[in-house]
Order: sequence, then C-alpha cells, then structure tokens
Amino acid sequence: MISNQATVYVVDDEIEVRNAIGNLCEETGHQVRLFASTDEFLEEELSVGPSCLVLDVRFPGTSPTGLELQRRLAETGVSIPIVFISGHSDVRVSVEAMKRGAVEFLPKPFREQEILDAIRHGIERDRKRMHREDAVRDARQRVEALTAREREILLLMAEGLVAKQIAARLGVSEVTAKVHRARMMRKLELRSPIEVVRLVDNMERDAATRAAAGPPHS
Repeated sequence: MISNQATVYVVDDEIEVRNAIGNLCEETGHQVRLFASTDEFLEEELSVGPSCLVLDVRFPGTSPTGLELQRRLAETGVSIPIVFISGHSDVRVSVEAMKRGAVEFLPKPFREQEILDAIRHGIERDRKRMHREDAVRDARQRVEALTAREREILLLMAEGLVAKQIAARLGVSEVTAKVHRARMMRKLELRSPIEVVRLVDNMERDAATRAAAGPPHS
C-alpha cells in the first residue's frame, strides 16, 4: 500500500530558506526533512512513500551541485520529482534541469503559493509513478503464473495478432488458440487487446528502466 502522507526533502545551504519551506510543508501536512548540502542529502535513507525534493542549484565548497545530484539520482535509478530553486538567473541551467525531468525551476524569491503548487505537482507525479509500479509488479507476478503457451499468446497479442494468426504462428488450431487466450486474459484480469498491449508495454518499459539503473545500490 502507498502511504498517503508525503515526504518533502529540502536541500538548501541558506537556513532561512529551508526552514521557511519546511514550515510551509509541515503546515500542509507533509513530513519534512531539511539538509544544508547535497552531501548531507546523499547520506539520507529515503522514505518509501511519495516524495518530492526541493533542491537549490548551487552549493559552496565541494558538495555536488543541484544538477550533479539530479544526474546522480537518475544514474542510480532513484526516482524522485525535483523542484529546483535558485538565487541566480541562469537560462542554460534551468533548461537543462527541465530537460532532465525537473518538475519546476523557481527563481528566488518566489511566492509561497508557487513553491506549494510545485511541490504538490511533484508529489502527485510520484504518487502516480508508485501506483504504476505497483500495477506493473502485480502484473509481472500474474504473468509469471501463466503457462509457457499462455505467455507466448500474451506476447503475440501484444504484437496485434488475432486468434487465427496466433494459431498459425504456434501451429495449433484456432479453437485451441482461443481457449489459451481466454485463460490468459482471465488470469491477468484483462478485458481487451488494448489492455494486453498496454500491459506488455508497461512491463517492457519497466524492465528497460531497471536495466539502465543497474543493480540495486546499498
């Protein structure tokens, strides 16, 4: 089950900024965790529920920049929506951040409602991602319970083949193909070929994302 309460991570070297954002988020019912640098954030164990990261672009010293942290999280398969904030007007940086999937890029000073709207958008995006991943995980378990023949038919249906074509491809009668197809659809709780295509597409995209992220990081 996905928790309804979200966690907002605020990473900014200015204590006034992170405390102000933290207070706003707590007032709206979110859990809040504050960090003075990206190094501090990287040591944090992230919550399992929906979350959003409010991230400054620049940090003093040797701490990774906001963009570097965004890139590092993506490379390690950590999916967390990011709202960038910055005291510097830099079009190149803002464009790069948005291209990499940032929810918003807000220049300081920003209005309270602006940051709250951006955070809400980020949390909703994360909640949808988690629901989607739960659905794919459940579907994968159901697919693993199929027979080898039912899995073959699943993939052939996803290619757009109808019963007659599936039967010809597998070298069985059309009646046999329809029986296996009906059992497969019932086990997966699918009602139409469109749902079959969507299921296989989601599973393939999920597998590609896992492969790109590599093995889990401890």
